[in-house]
Amino acid sequence: MTTDTIPADAPHPDEEPPLFGSGSQFHAFFDDPRWALAMIRATVLEAAHPQIGAALLDNSTFVAHPWRRLRNTFLSMRRMYSGDPVVREREAARLNRLHARMSGTDLRGRAYDAMDRATRAWVIATLFESAVTMCRLSGQPLEQRTMERMYAEYRAFLAALDGDATELPEELHDFWAYFDRVVEEELENTEAARIILYRLFDHLPAPALLDGAPTVWAAGRAVAGPLFGAITVASLPEAYRRRAGLPEMPGADTLMRGAYLAAGLARFLPEGWLNAENIINLLTLSTGSDDPRARTVAALRGRMKRASALLRLITPLGGVTDPGRASAHTGEGRHSAEEFFRQVLDQTGDGHLDWPDLAAMARELSTRLDLDEPEETRLYDAFASWWHELQEALDTDGDGRVSADEYAAAVPSLAGPALIRVAEVLFDAADADGNGTIDADEYRALFRTAFHRDLAAGDGTYGRSAFVGDFVSFMSARRTSTPYDPLFTDA
Repeated sequence: MTTDTIPADAPHPDEEPPLFGSGSQFHAFFDDPRWALAMIRATVLEAAHPQIGAALLDNSTFVAHPWRRLRNTFLSMRRMYSGDPVVREREAARLNRLHARMSGTDLRGRAYDAMDRATRAWVIATLFESAVTMCRLSGQPLEQRTMERMYAEYRAFLAALDGDATELPEELHDFWAYFDRVVEEELENTEAARIILYRLFDHLPAPALLDGAPTVWAAGRAVAGPLFGAITVASLPEAYRRRAGLPEMPGADTLMRGAYLAAGLARFLPEGWLNAENIINLLTLSTGSDDPRARTVAALRGRMKRASALLRLITPLGGVTDPGRASAHTGEGRHSAEEFFRQVLDQTGDGHLDWPDLAAMARELSTRLDLDEPEETRLYDAFASWWHELQEALDTDGDGRVSADEYAAAVPSLAGPALIRVAEVLFDAADADGNGTIDADEYRALFRTAFHRDLAAGDGTYGRSAFVGDFVSFMSARRTSTPYDPLFTDA
């Protein structure tokens, strides 16, 4: 690793910047477009670790709901690098509870545990090393002092999660030997890494912004997928590429360096022109949102639809539809069994319903409502009870999971007492002030939009019985619902 080239405009502050908050090095990179490339690279290096790869396959929604996963990851990182220690401690506790629920065995029978400290240290290591690499590849390598300060930030991040950072070397000069050892001795060509590199883009659902233009999205995805795959492979450590047997496309190294260099030129844009939070929010803003930015999104979506219609006329892609998302529901109708199973129940996208799918639902709701430990545990326990009820009713072959065919044969069994209990617990969690109704602010926290006109009561609140009835009707596939659909179907 070389650091001899120092940017002419590299800062030399008289005082050490804070490890967290707006003065941190991490915060300076947050709106950097190079992160789009670096984060994919870091995710592949994480997924190449056998324990992390197995946990991703069994528990993550990154295949079926990548944009929602991106938004929640962004929110979590914002909290972890907040200048407020209370916010950081609360988020660290939430992440620890989330990871404590993820354990099992991989396809080779090897145990994995998301709370394993060495494995968690590797996640932080990939983020730091990819940040350093993105600067180097874009022709803006970090000076030694800046790199050391940033490394201290990432170790502090790990300490916030684990209580200390001893799993990562204390000094930066020892980190590189640690990183090279893990790459050469522990990383594998895992199924999760292969999905990210070669198959994720094939079925990547359109973000909400492009939901009405499947032809445009399919055409763009067909081009961007192989490009991002080639760029990412070329940027990975050579030792891992050789160990995993990853093919190298001719010219990929030049393409990769050009992509990083082009992204790095964004530093010449006026300050504030690029804002990662705004971009992610625009991409994921649902069609029914009352957010003031929705008008801009609606205008963009209209132009995308016209472009899509034109593209269908001049290309052979006219019949393309987005396999990841069905058309939006504009009224109150009934889901087809296949559609509901794929969009709502199968959260991990593996074609079956099992506990990780329902755990993903509980995790999404807990994240939206920012629940404390007692409320979060109650919600997970309610979903666990529902899963046991579903197993008894739907798992006819006794394999421990529910197939799409088993589900379609017994749809009415979804609406049992355990599902009603889930609705009641969720209502209590959403009712933050405990007054027995959900007001406008509480409703927005859960649904990310204002009261739907058909749900708002005369006094501007949402009562328990109405909420439970609507939730059970939706989750048992009895009817579609404008506010409830985005809870679990947003990509």
